[in-house]
Amino acid sequence: MTAEQEINRRRLLELLARPGNGSCADCGASDPTWASFILGVFVCQNCSGIHRSIPHVSKIKSVVMDPWHASEVKLMTALGNNAAKAKYEQRVPTFYYKPTFLDCHVLLEQWVRARYERNEFVCVDKQEPYSTGYREGFLWKRGRDNGQFLNRKFILSEREGVLKYFNKHDAREPKAIMKIQTLNATFQPSKIGNPHGLQITYLKDNSTRNIFVYHEDGKEIVDWFNAVRAARFHYLQVAFPGASESELVPKLTRNYMKEGFMEKTGPKHTEGFKKRWFTMDDRRLMYFKDPLDAYARGEVFIGSKENSYSLLPGLPPSTQGNRWPYGITIVTPERNFLFTCETEAEQSDWIAAFLMVINRPMLPQEYAGLQVRPQRCAVTRHVNGPPLTSTLIFHPHASHTALHHESRADRL
Repeated sequence: MTAEQEINRRRLLELLARPGNGSCADCGASDPTWASFILGVFVCQNCSGIHRSIPHVSKIKSVVMDPWHASEVKLMTALGNNAAKAKYEQRVPTFYYKPTFLDCHVLLEQWVRARYERNEFVCVDKQEPYSTGYREGFLWKRGRDNGQFLNRKFILSEREGVLKYFNKHDAREPKAIMKIQTLNATFQPSKIGNPHGLQITYLKDNSTRNIFVYHEDGKEIVDWFNAVRAARFHYLQVAFPGASESELVPKLTRNYMKEGFMEKTGPKHTEGFKKRWFTMDDRRLMYFKDPLDAYARGEVFIGSKENSYSLLPGLPPSTQGNRWPYGITIVTPERNFLFTCETEAEQSDWIAAFLMVINRPMLPQEYAGLQVRPQRCAVTRHVNGPPLTSTLIFHPHASHTALHHESRADRL
């Protein structure tokens, strides 16, 4: 490395200490060590790979390992992450999902492309695919019974307040109608087995129905995702006119706190342990025989410690029949629930997720949806919550709170 190159490298390291440059311009990861000498931004290694896929827009170098020219350093000095944000994020819609380093690749890739390649947040006309209140197209949907993915027509209509899909391209009547009121969408590439896999949930007959879809094109599936968020945002603005945008945005879509396999036994604690897929959705714990089941086999409401909910690592000494050694006991006012994990790491992750919910006091809105007195936050069967009011309902499904219910064949 020449003396000039060493000077340039030191100058770049100094630039990293400037406000805004200490985290990735695209995903927020700390300590970025790569930079685009065309766009003038510092990015992490993961996002640098996305920039390499758009060489007509961005060119990447390592801050430490690659040689830099004085003209390139001058551009980085003049720009930087904050300047790029001001330029490329002028008009990001409130509902648009800004991914972080914790999100899946397709969300990050389309965020980068939307900013720099398509200039979606400078030219508002380019936001039409997800901001007009109506979207129609085809997605590959997994069959509930046979597990095959088939091409299905989907229509999202804010005016009707629904997302619906059709089994046949020329069908007049939809196969399913999903109300925007209870709709959620979350990317699940690993679970679905496709990098663009999206899980959509909604309420059907007071039970959560899962459908799994994908599209070959990353932009298409992310546009569908943001169209759902836009529809949810506009619905919530009408339903809760007194709520601020910052209150509404976390309610648009949600990722699950924790998912994975555990073993569980029945209410007598003498039944055999069964391996089940568990999903922690805020205060609602659902379990499935298979991760891609359309319906949960059971659901349990997890309250707070103020209402006599607690967690004990391990199992009661008399417990038998479990194959996995790392136990968890959830104590509720009505009964104890016993679970086991395959590894100590999984046990620690589940304990952290449970405690995050148990240690958080319940809000008045959560009590309102339980139809039980606050001091008796009982484990019971599925019930309907109250209708929407002018107060934000904390539970992910605004008009519904899930209590304990299960199929007869799978008593928890």
